[in-house]
Amino acid sequence: MIQRTEYLNFLIRSKDKELIKVISGIRRCGKSTLFEIYMDYLLNNGVDKEQLIFINFEDLSYNHLRDYMKLFSFIMEKVQPDRMNYIFLDEIQHVSQFERVVDSLFIQKNIDIYITGSNAYFMSGELATLLSGRYIELKMLPLSFKEYCNGTDMHKSISEKYRDYQINSSFPYAIDIMDDRKLIINYLEGIFNTVILKDVVARNKIGNVVMLEDVIKFLFDNIGNQTSATKIANTMTSNGRKIDSKTVEKYIKALTESLIIYKAKRYNIKGKQYLKTLEKYYVVDIGLRYMLLGMSRTDIGHILENIVYLELIRRGYDVYVGQYGDMEVDFVAMNENGMEYFQVAATVRDEKTLNRELKPLLKINDNYPKYLLTLDEDPEGDYEGVRRINVLDYLLR
Repeated sequence: MIQRTEYLNFLIRSKDKELIKVISGIRRCGKSTLFEIYMDYLLNNGVDKEQLIFINFEDLSYNHLRDYMKLFSFIMEKVQPDRMNYIFLDEIQHVSQFERVVDSLFIQKNIDIYITGSNAYFMSGELATLLSGRYIELKMLPLSFKEYCNGTDMHKSISEKYRDYQINSSFPYAIDIMDDRKLIINYLEGIFNTVILKDVVARNKIGNVVMLEDVIKFLFDNIGNQTSATKIANTMTSNGRKIDSKTVEKYIKALTESLIIYKAKRYNIKGKQYLKTLEKYYVVDIGLRYMLLGMSRTDIGHILENIVYLELIRRGYDVYVGQYGDMEVDFVAMNENGMEYFQVAATVRDEKTLNRELKPLLKINDNYPKYLLTLDEDPEGDYEGVRRINVLDYLLR
């Protein structure tokens, strides 16, 4: 079992705090396993088994508890009155009006509550309003490159592991079946179909699934490219698949809420303002992209950009595509400490390519860190304050 150290430490730090712990993330990214790891930690640190209540709502054994009143009664019957109780509700979105259960459990002084969901919208609307200021959210992703390396063959080189990481998928179970490509494809198809049919089609009442899949293929094929609903609609219509931009917008919203697609908005660095058009999209797992589009779609630069984007999200940044005049900075990463700027390129050994990638970073007149990340296996370099670093080294830090 791969130890998801950063995520585990988040739960340990928040233990017994008067806050609801919300873990969101795409299906099969490891939320249930994280609960298992954390419960083992509790059992090894003075908590008895009777103090733990775990319910996975994708297990039919608990189907009768999808009624919120039955669920609340079931939990309260098991609660130890004189000790702290740790309640884990996995895939809670299956329970109608689950926010009422969560709110009622929260006000109990001897309950520490943890919930997970597989979509962004399960923490929107009424629940977010009801629990405002009373919850903290951990946004989980599939395995980082560092976690993947720690869980795979120690005799392989880092570059070999990077190739496997892309093709075989970053979903945790893919490591267990990495020697069987056909099985990996079947596994990824299962994840993809479940997300699309349950979290997108059913919830949003989408009738034309074939058209939806065409939009998905367009987004997967154009990771790292500026795009818009209008551009997608026009391209598909010109290819004989007539669709309007409002339908595309509906599909994109549903896909981002299902956490299979992430949207990076643009940020004007000079004007310090957020822009509303020509955003970029990234896929939650490159293995899914290969599964859907085939092995011929080997856009090395944009794939690398996708992986760096997700890593910055993992590290707690809000990530935007930067604009400086008529030039673009791949990522502006913001957190409470300020900003960092990133350019990502497969190689900059050609002098023209190096100068093109450096130009926007060198124009930015502030003291925030600036990085150029590449796959070149060269010593680190410095260009007037811009640090050039091997991207795999950066991912492993």
